[in-house]
Amino acid sequence: MKVPFALTAILLLTAFAGSGCFKTVDGKRKIGVPRKDKIEGRYQRTVDELYAAATKVLQFNGSIIEQDRINNSLIAKVDRTKVYVKVEALEPNVSRVIVQCRSNRTRSNIAMASELEKQIALQLVEFK
Repeated sequence: MKVPFALTAILLLTAFAGSGCFKTVDGKRKIGVPRKDKIEGRYQRTVDELYAAATKVLQFNGSIIEQDRINNSLIAKVDRTKVYVKVEALEPNVSRVIVQCRSNRTRSNIAMASELEKQIALQLVEFK
C-alpha cells in the first residue's frame, strides 16, 4: 500500500514542478509561476534610440546585470526585482519596448514594469 502512495506523491510533485515555468522577453525559460508581468510600448523611434533610453533608465533606477546588443535585450536588478527589457523593430521607424518585472519566482511586479516603461518613454524626449 505504501508503494502506490509514494508513486502517486512523486507523480504529483513532478506534475507541479513541471508546470511552473515562465518565458522571459529575451526568449529564455525560467522556473516560476506564469503571470501577467509584461508591459509594452510602441514608439516612432529607431531601435538604437529606444535601447539607449532603456539603458539610461535602468542605470538610473538600479544596476544592469546583462546587455545583449545582438538581441537588443537587457537584464537589470531594481531594488529586489529582476527586470527584463527587450527592444524590437516593427517597421523601419517604429519600435517597441517590452518590460517584464519579477520580484521572485512566484510574484510579478506589473506596477514597476509600467513605471519603467513610462520612464523610458519620457527619456525618449531627450533624444529628440
